Amino acid sequence: MSQSGDYDRSFAQAHQAMYLMVERRCPATPQNYELWYNYASGHNLTLMAEVDQAMGDGQTLPQSAADKIYEENLSPAMGSEKVNEISSQMSGQMQNVLTLLESLQGNTSTYGESLGTASEELDGNSDPTALKVIVDRMLTATQGMEQSNQDLEQQLQSSRDQISNLNESLEKARKESRHDQLTGIANRKAFDEMIKSMSATAIEEEQELCLLMGDIDFFKKFNDTYGHQTGDQVLRLVATCLSSVLKGQDFAARYGGEEFIVLLPDTNLQAAHTVGNHIRKTVMSKKLVKKSTGESLGTVTMSFGAAMFRPGESIDTWIHRADACLYAAKNAGRNQVKCETDPDIDLAINAA
Repeated sequence: MSQSGDYDRSFAQAHQAMYLMVERRCPATPQNYELWYNYASGHNLTLMAEVDQAMGDGQTLPQSAADKIYEENLSPAMGSEKVNEISSQMSGQMQNVLTLLESLQGNTSTYGESLGTASEELDGNSDPTALKVIVDRMLTATQGMEQSNQDLEQQLQSSRDQISNLNESLEKARKESRHDQLTGIANRKAFDEMIKSMSATAIEEEQELCLLMGDIDFFKKFNDTYGHQTGDQVLRLVATCLSSVLKGQDFAARYGGEEFIVLLPDTNLQAAHTVGNHIRKTVMSKKLVKKSTGESLGTVTMSFGAAMFRPGESIDTWIHRADACLYAAKNAGRNQVKCETDPDIDLAINAA
């Protein structure tokens, strides 16, 4: 999309967010603006559905419901001071736009009253001197109105530009807050949002959805033997392999530590097992070399557990089943993929 297209889109979303806040009688706070801006963007389907459900047949979103939806969908990604600062600046700029529009409306009203008064004075008045005074007064009022409108338009344009820049900064900051700084792939917060969205879509469209829970084998050994910098190198290597293997709507995130998690929409368990093996073999094919010395550190292996989403169950239960499969893969010797349908899987076991 062109720069002009980005500007038009971001400002339209900002305008729509403010309109929705007024229409739903929501206070113009940075938190509410963030909620309605995401609603207006149309990207977060889960948030949109929760807002619509909370409003029901009415047109008002109770603040308690807005706070709950924000906490569940946006708050985890709002932890950085940068995002909060941008959101606050955005709210201030939108308030400035509203003030300028009110000033424009006031000027227009005053100018209209001046024209009305002049019209009454002109009616039936044939005195040349009086007519000249009235016309001069109208000309002065018109010139003042033109100058005032030009000044307001410049201020409005400046606010529009700042709003557009803040929107871009806000989207960049939110994107950064959803990515793991070390590996560059999605982080746990982004995963928590995505798994809710994908599971809702799977139910609505009656599609299969699988989850892969992966863990780097003997990761502690890399850290203890070669240092944390090498451990970081291993994590980045795995993230790169995930990005190269996964396609389409597949979603990968760093779940925590040396654990990675993958969502595979419209994928059955057998296909998920295949994907897990593909990732595992890709990681194992890479030769790990210590950058500082060129020393070969051997290969990295991973273990995976695969589980399919079951409509009606909680997300925690689903993750627990994948975790149990990962535990089984570790217990069976590592460097392999275990599915929940494998005969040696005990779903009552918590992965360690």
